[in-house]
Amino acid sequence: MNTLHNLIIVVQVVSALAIIGLVLLQHGKGADMGAAFGSGASGSLFGASGSSNFMSKSTAVAAAIFFASTLALASMATQRTGSTGGGLLDKATVPVQTKGSAAIPTAPAAPAADAGVPAPAAPTGVPAAAVPAPAAPAAPATPATAPAPAQPK
Repeated sequence: MNTLHNLIIVVQVVSALAIIGLVLLQHGKGADMGAAFGSGASGSLFGASGSSNFMSKSTAVAAAIFFASTLALASMATQRTGSTGGGLLDKATVPVQTKGSAAIPTAPAAPAADAGVPAPAAPTGVPAAAVPAPAAPAAPATPATAPAPAQPK
């Protein structure tokens, strides 16, 4: 099965290159006008009118081969039943559902005091105002009380 797959890929690439080459070799519709004014013989390799017929038929055959090989590759890809390695969801684990007091998250532990750690030294060549100070631990937020409304007189 793998060699057939590789053979079809080779046929597809060769037919694609043939289509590219044949399209580049063909003359446009206005190319015969230059031959009428003395520019040279148009399509002299295959005759005056045979060039477009031969080239267009060859391009059509190469396009049909390319189309058939593409359909064959698509058909082989949908019939392939082997494992492709899976994705991230195949490797994911489902978290265990807990009930009761274990399901309630606890507050994080307080950070340890930095009593024995010295402050970092300021870099050389930088003014002291440009060096940011180490961040102080945030104080717990207390609810602010609103002032009492004024009594009407």
